[in-house]
Order: sequence, then structure tokens, then C-alpha cells
Amino acid sequence: MAEPILYRRFARRPLEEALEDTPVVLIHGPRQSGKTTLARLVGDAAGYEYITFDDDVQLAAATADPVRFVADLPQKTILDEVQRVPGLFLALKSAVDRDRQAGRFILTGSANVLLVPKLADSLAGRMQIIRLYPLSQDEIAGKASRFLDDLFAGRFRKRGFDRLGPVLAERIAAGGYPAALLRTRATRRAVWYRDYIETLVQRDVRDLARISALDAIPRLLQLAAGQTARLVNVAEMASAFQLSRPTIRDYVVLLEKIFLLEHLPPWHTNRLSRLIKTPKLHLADTGLAASLLGVDAEHLYTDRTMLGQMLETFVFQELKRQASWNGRPVQFYHFRDKDGVEVDIVLEQAGKVAGIEIKAASTVTKSDFRGLAKLQEIMGDRFVAGVVMYDGESAVSFGEGLHAVPIRLLWESD
Repeated sequence: MAEPILYRRFARRPLEEALEDTPVVLIHGPRQSGKTTLARLVGDAAGYEYITFDDDVQLAAATADPVRFVADLPQKTILDEVQRVPGLFLALKSAVDRDRQAGRFILTGSANVLLVPKLADSLAGRMQIIRLYPLSQDEIAGKASRFLDDLFAGRFRKRGFDRLGPVLAERIAAGGYPAALLRTRATRRAVWYRDYIETLVQRDVRDLARISALDAIPRLLQLAAGQTARLVNVAEMASAFQLSRPTIRDYVVLLEKIFLLEHLPPWHTNRLSRLIKTPKLHLADTGLAASLLGVDAEHLYTDRTMLGQMLETFVFQELKRQASWNGRPVQFYHFRDKDGVEVDIVLEQAGKVAGIEIKAASTVTKSDFRGLAKLQEIMGDRFVAGVVMYDGESAVSFGEGLHAVPIRLLWESD
């Protein structure tokens, strides 16, 4: 078996900065994304005690008497998988209100507490939340990308690149889960992802909701994988099951809560009334999506329609991962009007707007900038860059503020 690799996580700096001035820091994200490793890497060096609620004894004690459990904790403690004890949040609030020392608790969670308002509100003003994603391509490479900074500055060096070709499909199919990446053979990674879904259904889904048709969850996730990068269509999803639309909608929210699905909201403006207001659906990781669909890199590379869908999700997730440690908040949207003019990803930062279109092809034409040009016209001075990302060999200008940029620049920017 391959030796574990300790990847450099770029969320470490935001975590350490938060512990300097905030009593509670929550690292949340999907299971097996590296939350515990990051928490312990920082916490062990700073003298934190480690407690996990995957331990049934600790779970039972904290559930039975949360107030006493928290009162007995050391001054600095890591509490792992804290979503399993929702009653703990009020006890932590009381403890922090008595002693607001910075860096008292590091929490990790595999469920999004922001989607459970009572839990999030209980520590409002006392807790900073850090989202940890599976590994980004620049974390795998070990060098932080400056792509977002370059995007909002509207600058791209016009230098040559090698095409990725089949390697791009390999990156998409591998995904970013550290444990999956240890398996060099695609068939073994697929087994890991299947076991991963089974574990989530049997543990986290059971913990978070009483669902009678648990077998529907993996099938719904597989269906969602086939619809990644498309507009959400609950009716189409419901038609594949003997379940109502409201039930399917609840299941989708549940999968979003455990970080397996993500909605990309529509961008809107009062200047236009003919905008599509339906969000897009994205799988949280393309390696997971490829496994659910039963495709490997070779299949993906030859099926250009599927490659296009998966590549859009791949780029979206890379950008979300980079934004999570960027330091300046970035909001993500998609743009589409009723005439079919669209931009795959719209990003806003500090009043600036940028748009990204994604192509699996190795060439770009002026027509590929149709949606970006419309967004540029609407936004005026707020528009800083419109980029068509493609599997090409050079970054080139297509007019003021419009650029064709190789996909590999996502993780190879200077």
C-alpha cells in the first residue's frame, strides 16, 4: 500500500489566523476531505486535547449531559465530528461567554451547520467557519495558485503551455479526496468511492434524517452526477423514483448538507428581466461523480459531451477551493437568459465582476465569448475580465477585457 502523503493544505493559514482572535473555529466539509488531519496538525503543535465523537463512549457522554461534558474539557480542545452532538453548541456558547479566550475550541464537522440555523445562531459572533474541500490541483502540486488574483486584476501572461489532452480527463476522474488519490489504479479508486458513499448513507444520513428509503440516496446521487453542471430539475429527478417532488427536494437538501451536492445560484440584475432564475447543480467532487457514473478517464476523454459537463464542474470546484483560502470573499453565480445566452461561472469580489466560460476543446473562436460580451456590456466598469478556459497552448486576448486562457493556468499561474 502507498505511504500516506501529507499534503500542504492552504486552509492552514486562515485556521491559524482565526485561532488568534476567535474563541471557536469550525472546520467543516465532507468526510475524508482532511479536516481531522488539518485540525490535529495545527492543534497538536499548540497543545490541544483531541476528542472524537466517532468514539461511542465520548458521543454518549456528550449527548447525556452536554453542559458537564464541556465544563470538564481542557482549556484547548479539538472536538471532531461535532455535528453528531447538536446539543453541544449551546453548552459551548455558555462556556465561551464565561471565558472568551481566543482559540479555545477547534471543531470539525461533516455536516453544514449553516443549514441548521439554530446551531449556527447559537455561536454567532463567537465562531469562525472554515470550509475545507477535497484537495485542489494546486494543493496536489504543492504550490498555491494566483489565478483568482490574476482574474480580478484582468491580467494573464501571454506565454506558451502544453496541452493537457488525456491528462485532463485523468485529473477530473481522480478527484481530490486524499485517500482516493493514494490508489493509483482507477478501479481501486472506484471501490474507495463506492465504500465512501455506503459509509455516508449508513452513518451521516441516518444521523441527520429519518429516511425510510435509504436505498434511494445512492441512486439519487448517481442521477445528480449525470446532471452535474446543468440547471436543477427536481421533476426529472422525481420521475426516476416512486417519491414525491417535495421528498426528492428534501433529499437533495440533505445531500447538500453533507457536502456532496452544491447549488450554484443564478446571477441577477434589475437591468434585465429575461434572466433564468434556476440554480445549477454541481457534484462536490468530479472523482466522486465519475465513480457514480461508472466512467474512467479513457471513457471520459472519448465522450466529449460528458467531458464538457464534468470539466465545468471540475473548474467550478477548483475555483471554490481556491476562493476558500483567498482571504477576500468571492461570490459565485451562473448567468443565463431566456435567449440561451449564458456564462458558466460569474464571480464577484469587492464590487468587481468576472465571467468564465469553459470548453474542453483546444481551440477558441470569437463566438465563444458571446455570453461574456453580454455580461461585459451589462456590467460596464464593474466588469474586469471575461475568460474562456480551454485546453489550449496559449493565453491570448480577444479584445478589451476578454481572454482565452489554458485550463492548466488554474494551478500553474505564476
